[in-house]
Amino acid sequence: MSGKKHGGAGTITVTGHGAARGVPDVMRVDIAVETRADTVAVAYGRAGERIAAVTAALRGHGVRTADIGTSRLSVRTETTWQQEHGSQIVGYVADAALAVSLRELGDDADPGPAAIIAAAVEAGGDDVRLGGLTFGLADPEAVLVTARDAAWENALAKARRYAEKAGRALGPVRDIVEGSGAGAPVPQLKMVAAAPGGAESGSVPVERGEQEISAHLQVTWELAAPAPDRDV
Repeated sequence: MSGKKHGGAGTITVTGHGAARGVPDVMRVDIAVETRADTVAVAYGRAGERIAAVTAALRGHGVRTADIGTSRLSVRTETTWQQEHGSQIVGYVADAALAVSLRELGDDADPGPAAIIAAAVEAGGDDVRLGGLTFGLADPEAVLVTARDAAWENALAKARRYAEKAGRALGPVRDIVEGSGAGAPVPQLKMVAAAPGGAESGSVPVERGEQEISAHLQVTWELAAPAPDRDV
């Protein structure tokens, strides 16, 4: 909080903070394959076959083409050190990755995200690598509006309190500066034992939790003299 002169009138500047929570409705997961071979061409070709199988499994489980994108593609040498010969190339490693967005996350989703990921892993076999997942809100604006309202009420309550302590009243608003931010929820994973019956039975359930979106305001009011008491 600060007090200063603005155009001859005293002012008061306070910050307000507010937060609101929403259940994430988008999951973003990185699915990669990594293959090794004696030549670049073979390693690259195997990676292409595996990532194509993963992509087909995703599409077969209802993931839209627009929600599947290649995020990484590389080939590197694999080396070993020998005392007599120094560094030696022993093979080649091809790596390809997909950034996948899953939008059907509810308990009634069929297939659900756990089943979709399990199907992709099964399709790619032992060459699959999961690079982690994040959650988000497809349309965070509704939650952000609630957070903004809370931030405004917080700032207004502070300003009124300080003005009252100073024997003044709040006048017109002179300035508003906004900031906001979203905190990523930490996914809660619980393992289940794999059992015969396909990808669904070998899946790892994912709990979405909640995502908190915060809003921050800095507001400046003019300070006015309190209304004089009038005898009735």
